[in-house]
Amino acid sequence: MATEVKRTFDILQRILLEMPRADALGGKNSKEWYVYSTAQYVEKSHQLAMGLMALGLKKGDKVATVTTNRPEWNFADMAMAMTGIVHVPIYPTISDEEYSYILDHAEAKALFVGDKKLYEKLSPIAVRMPGITHIYSFEEIEGVANIEELIQLGETKKAELSDQLNQIKESIDPEDLATIIYTSGTTGIPKGVMLTHSNLVSNFLEHSKMHHLGKEHHVISFLPLCHVYERSVNYHFQYKGMGIYYVGNLGQILSAIKEIKPYMFNSVPRVLERLYDGFVSKGNEQTGLKKVIYFWALSLTRHFEYNKKYNLFLKARIKVADKLIYSKWRQALGGNIVYLVSGGAALQPRIARVLGMSGMMNLEGYGLTETSPVIAVNNPSTGAMKIGTVGEVLSNVQLKFADDGEILCKGPGVMKGYYKAPDLTAEVIDEDGWFHTGDIGVLEDGKFLKITDRKKEMFKLSAGKYIAPQMIENKLKTSNFIEQVMVIGADEKFASALISPTYSYLHDWCSQRKIHFRNHEDLIQQPEVIAQLQKEVAEINKTLGEHEEIKRFRLVPDEWTSQSGELSPTLKLKRNYIAGKYKSIIEEIYSVSKVSGNSKSKLN
Repeated sequence: MATEVKRTFDILQRILLEMPRADALGGKNSKEWYVYSTAQYVEKSHQLAMGLMALGLKKGDKVATVTTNRPEWNFADMAMAMTGIVHVPIYPTISDEEYSYILDHAEAKALFVGDKKLYEKLSPIAVRMPGITHIYSFEEIEGVANIEELIQLGETKKAELSDQLNQIKESIDPEDLATIIYTSGTTGIPKGVMLTHSNLVSNFLEHSKMHHLGKEHHVISFLPLCHVYERSVNYHFQYKGMGIYYVGNLGQILSAIKEIKPYMFNSVPRVLERLYDGFVSKGNEQTGLKKVIYFWALSLTRHFEYNKKYNLFLKARIKVADKLIYSKWRQALGGNIVYLVSGGAALQPRIARVLGMSGMMNLEGYGLTETSPVIAVNNPSTGAMKIGTVGEVLSNVQLKFADDGEILCKGPGVMKGYYKAPDLTAEVIDEDGWFHTGDIGVLEDGKFLKITDRKKEMFKLSAGKYIAPQMIENKLKTSNFIEQVMVIGADEKFASALISPTYSYLHDWCSQRKIHFRNHEDLIQQPEVIAQLQKEVAEINKTLGEHEEIKRFRLVPDEWTSQSGELSPTLKLKRNYIAGKYKSIIEEIYSVSKVSGNSKSKLN
């Protein structure tokens, strides 16, 4: 009889009884990979649960974790779930002010940190929090209590606490609060999204049906587990009995893929864009006939569509291209990948086509922290897949559109509310229970959801015409020269853009043309560089309505990252921050137009 999963920790019983494996969880220390068997995973989670109980922590208390990805995160997550403690996972890359706010607002009573660097950053903050009585580290740090000590404490208390733990587990209802996840946000203070066991379980059970992989397969995990997107798929992988290898250092992703040879992984567009850039760079390294063949194969990918029947001539060409080129791409990614999940932002269709043609299906989906998170996803199990969309709406989610195109949804994944903020909750969940996503979208072919923009990011030009910046930005980022871009122009006569170029690509481009520069400030002043970007923007303008065209742009010398502040931890633009940082440039763009009185001037 199959184990019923109603609470997140029910996964443990399921995998122990039905699909045990030697490598349930894996990680890498400074030298090599190590693994935990299913039995070890289950045992350590229970020991840690009793360790938390021995500290005096009780059901309803809040405990925070701040770490990069590691298998031991699951011990803490499951231990909290079993004891009714509310898990508050926090990004390891946010500011001191944000840490202070979240730890205080959540009323955290204990804190787990990943390594020495995070301990040194967070311990002075934790000291100022009267509620935090314990700090534990995942990695060994001299003089700091380690998670293994707490696990051992739980083992010594087993005879005393085992029955009590079982009673607590039995008492936990699926509607009990499991976690508070603070949304990184692009403006304002973080909001604590309250998700129950039922929220999380209903969602991962549903999207785990999307593919055929299971206990014979293994995956890697490198996106932050503190984010509900990776966390939900992490539960999904475990539920299906898959072995999961965690990568804590994003610089090690490619080497980890080659070493572990996963069948699937969860990603964001930026990572997949870098994979694509790697394919293109490899082609540029070729010479003569090899280079011609390489880019012929790359150009063939434009024909890819899911469920498309190719004519015999095209089939033959694809077969040749696969043998010569696509098979090498698969081998470069370990040789086993069947599916790549993509979320967090729109993926460029050309990248989905390249991956699909080379035999690696892209499962692009959509959701929010407040919806646990998946609302829609491309579904290979039913064949309901369409490039350029986020797929079909999950069967347990109701969806409709407001008059202005905003996506509204209902379903078991919709959050309980924002912690300590009933007023903010009422702003997004209406009287009839519909959650207002803030995203604008449409249904293509009557069933495929396509996101067109963020409602709050749309703005009006002075003539009253609406601009949907995200749509324009996504088109501009199809250029190899443009890494990040922000479209501006609220209440102005025309739309403009701030562009952070793809500096690695631009460096190579300049090198080939013997264009010399001292630094990025110097580089973006080079006439040839400006002229090339003008060509790139002009080409995209041809695909836009007249009022949407980018009439002016300015290149900036900075690479935008979450560490430097321009992007959120989920790599979304922090528009207010960027607008403030480049205030003088924005003023210059529009002061020039006011002097010239011409909004239709040549790009400059």
